[in-house]
Formats: sequence, structure tokens, C-alpha cells
Amino acid sequence: MEIWQFFMQNWQQTLELTRQHAWIVSISVIIAMATGVPIGIWITFNEEAAETILYIAGIIMTIPSIALFGIMIPFLSIFGHGIGTVPAVVALVLYSQLPIIRNTYAAIKSVDPNIIDAGIGMGMTRWQVLGKVQLPMALSVIFAGLRVAVVMSIGIGAIAAYIGAGGLGRFIFMGINQTYGAMIISGAIAVSLLAIAADILFGYIENRLVSKGLRS
Repeated sequence: MEIWQFFMQNWQQTLELTRQHAWIVSISVIIAMATGVPIGIWITFNEEAAETILYIAGIIMTIPSIALFGIMIPFLSIFGHGIGTVPAVVALVLYSQLPIIRNTYAAIKSVDPNIIDAGIGMGMTRWQVLGKVQLPMALSVIFAGLRVAVVMSIGIGAIAAYIGAGGLGRFIFMGINQTYGAMIISGAIAVSLLAIAADILFGYIENRLVSKGLRS
């Protein structure tokens, strides 16, 4: 009951913090997708690079989020962005790389070589086979990686409030500082609902873009 009252009394602030949170995550995932998918495609042609890049991305994932945000501060302070949205976006982009790169790489590599040979035998170039055969067949798995990255970024993005990036994490940290349980739980619920909504949205987009027979 106390949590419901908190939401009713602070619904405008909740909407504003939700907007901030969604904006930070959206920008981060767009950048991560624009970099991670091409990298995932490229390393399918270079096994040595694939091993190195996936290893580095895996190491980044092991760094505690609060520590990574802290690492961003001195480096980005040089450019006048030590705290706030910029270090939050950079950190979330780094965290999102592993699921996007790994799923893109695995999806393309899993395409039956006989299908690739058939495309080449029909006169397609290697890049035509990639664009017209491999990527459409891999799209479902790539989307799965994007969905993981989005949901993960929404959760980690809550910690970004600690460095002044805003978002729903403000409720959590303010509640901790004030020992206000309703505020903490309200922030956690709002983050969870946003993650669920994002997952449903990406599932809908996947259903619209991916052929029914190719969905994972």
C-alpha cells in the first residue's frame, strides 16, 4: 500500500525518470548495435580476431558495473564529461558488446556451409551471400542478443544514477540514503517493468522482421 501511495504521489517524477532511463539505454544500444553487429560479421572471416575480441568483450563483462563507471570518470574528465550521461552511455555500450558480437558471430557461423556453397554456385559474390542468405537466416539469433543487451542495459543503467546520469536508479539511491523502503522498492519495480516492456517490444519487432520459419 505504501508503494502504491508513493507512485501516486510521485507519478510525474516517475515518468520523467523513466524517460531519462529509456533515453540513456536507447542511445547506448543503438551505438552498441551499430558497432557490435559489424564487428560480429567481420570476425566470422577472421578466427584469430574472433578469439581475441570475444575474450576482451568477456573480460569487460566481468568488471563490476560500479567499478566501470568509476573508471570512466578520470578518463572522460579530460573531455569535460567525467560524470553524467556520457560515462553512463560509454559503459553501457561496452557492456552490450558481448551479447551482440557473440550472437552475431555464432548465428552467421551456424549457417549450413552447403547453403553458402549453393549461393556461390548460383553466381552470388561472397558479400551477396552474406547479405541475402546468411544475415536473414541469422537475424533471429542476432535479435536475441540485442534483447539480452537491452534488458541488461536497463538493469545496469539504474546504477548510472550514482554518477549523476539520472534515470530510475535515482529512486533506489535516494531511498537507500533516506532509508525509505517504499522508494527503493518503487524504483526497482519501475526498472523491472521497463525491462519487461523493452523485451516485449523487441520480441514484437523480431516477429515482424524475421520470417516465421527462421525464428529461434
